[in-house]
Amino acid sequence: MKNLIVLLMLATLGWYGFGKYQQASRQVTAEQAYSSEVPSERPTARPERPVSKTYTCDGRTHCSQMTSCEEATWFLQHCPGTEMDGNNDGIPCERQWCK
Repeated sequence: MKNLIVLLMLATLGWYGFGKYQQASRQVTAEQAYSSEVPSERPTARPERPVSKTYTCDGRTHCSQMTSCEEATWFLQHCPGTEMDGNNDGIPCERQWCK
């Protein structure tokens, strides 16, 4: 009986770890796909995001995961654990979005 309980605990731990691994793998794959896009010969204008966009704290914490200065600023002000304001001046992603 003791062996069965240990086996069930190990299986549960393995299942949990595999789920976390898949989640991290999907995130890394999406970031790689975004960063490996070959720019076209002619720069194209980005479509503007609607101002009334409602954001939610979904676990994103870095500038590379944001799509605009507005979004990064909202995440910095409303979500815990963000790592987008290295010099603590209240302006996130100064090298990428909020120049």
